[in-house]
Amino acid sequence: MARLIGDGMSRKDRENQAGIRLLTRGAAGAAALAPALARAQFEWNLQPPVTPIAQQMFDLHSYIFWICVVIFLLVFGVMFYSIYKHRKSVGHEAAQFHENTTVEIVWTVIPFLILVFMAWPATKTILAMRDTTGSDLTIKITGYQWKWGYDYLPDGVGIYSILATPITQIQNREPKGPHYLLEVDQPLVVPVDTKIRLIITANDVLHSWWVPAFGVKQDAIPGFVRDTWFKAQKTGVFRGQCAELCGKDHGFMPIVVEVKSKEDYAKWMADQKQKLAAAADDPNKAWTEAELMAKGATVYSANCVACHQANGKGVAGAFPALDGSKIVLGPAKGQIHLVLNGKPGTAMPPWKQLSDVDLAAVITYTRNSWGNKAGDVMPAAVKADRN
Repeated sequence: MARLIGDGMSRKDRENQAGIRLLTRGAAGAAALAPALARAQFEWNLQPPVTPIAQQMFDLHSYIFWICVVIFLLVFGVMFYSIYKHRKSVGHEAAQFHENTTVEIVWTVIPFLILVFMAWPATKTILAMRDTTGSDLTIKITGYQWKWGYDYLPDGVGIYSILATPITQIQNREPKGPHYLLEVDQPLVVPVDTKIRLIITANDVLHSWWVPAFGVKQDAIPGFVRDTWFKAQKTGVFRGQCAELCGKDHGFMPIVVEVKSKEDYAKWMADQKQKLAAAADDPNKAWTEAELMAKGATVYSANCVACHQANGKGVAGAFPALDGSKIVLGPAKGQIHLVLNGKPGTAMPPWKQLSDVDLAAVITYTRNSWGNKAGDVMPAAVKADRN
């Protein structure tokens, strides 16, 4: 019976029924999606800034955004007004004119002035981003496949920061945590209201250290050293990621920075130094050349290979070769002093943060690798020069 009635319907009635069914399904779908939409965070702006540079970037972004809005409204307002006011239906005819000097001057000068008003604050921000003078703490950051190394140069403390998200979450065998793929075993810890200078490089391929809330994004390039800075103005935990495609585990290389009060930071640093001292090798031990070479290869790979290369040839015009170097093949005391204190005016930093054993090992490694044969250096010699 229903089929007979349906067959007897007009085409219009059938179209109306089809429309009703479509609306019903759409409403059901919308109802099903409503909880998910309610949970979504409709965030469209930058992360809240916590450093002076990030605040300048935020203000610059807002300033240029509103300039674009004003330009949009003026241009399209004039265009639509002209289309409506001078339409053919009210009797207007197109005017014929050519080479109006005044108009050409106006539409050249106005964009120039707009660019000046945009470039001036942008240039000030860029210059401020590069000004690392007057820093209170220097940290060397090294990108590895796929982790970050942090060396607190004045304090001799170094840590590695590795992804801490459980493999069970990555493989969807348990619910994902609130900071999925954005949690590490050891965060970078810094004090609040302190200008931190970052020296950034990489050990293998291109990486990029990026923390949006700090307004910091700096590429880490093997064989090159770049620097930037930040000054966190509030305590808390801030997260970022590697922002340069660096291999198959690029997405598993997060950055976590914990900003502590100056008192808590001092306690944390004291604890790190205590752990370092407890684990330190005995510099008074009689080390064999083989032991020093094995340890030195590890230290060289972690700290020196980015500049001097695995083959000891360095980078022409940037970093000197160690293979055949007069300093490396010369008296051991000269090389020890250079490694301990660095060379002002060059990219060679002081390496006092490394232990006497580590320095003796890496010096021995460079003096007896590639084509070099200059003998070993004992940790006691490094200790004597340090003191």
